[in-house]
Amino acid sequence: MGRYIDDILQPGEKVLYSTNAHWIFYLPAIGAWIVAAGLLAASQMFAGGSLAWGGLALAAIAALFALYKMLTAWFHRWTTETDVTNLRVVHKTGFIKRRTFEMSLDKVESVDVNQSILGRLMNYGDVTVRGVGEGAETIRTIAAPLDFRNHITAR
Repeated sequence: MGRYIDDILQPGEKVLYSTNAHWIFYLPAIGAWIVAAGLLAASQMFAGGSLAWGGLALAAIAALFALYKMLTAWFHRWTTETDVTNLRVVHKTGFIKRRTFEMSLDKVESVDVNQSILGRLMNYGDVTVRGVGEGAETIRTIAAPLDFRNHITAR
């Protein structure tokens, strides 16, 4: 399966900038892996007792939850594409149920970036693209939102 943008490029159209969902989507999985490791270490302190088995069971549940969160974060990042070409802005999410947003650069009225404090530190945020007569579309939690905005507004 190739990239969506490669399938829809028009003749003479070039990709100027590509970004993706930020790795912060992995944060719940990282936290769950830490909890699973902590529970596993705690269960080793109680050799052979019911507390050891309970700790192992809780560690296994936390590890399964962490694996689930890791796979869903990976799948979200794998199925999300955000690109700027020399003609338009393209954003695609989804695998089977696909949702796309495309706007001609000539129709872009403004590009707003919203970043939290953590977003500024980790370089992610939400970008809202407003179009003339086309409404607004918010692209959530993308990496390097200021670079993305700059590639849209620089002409």
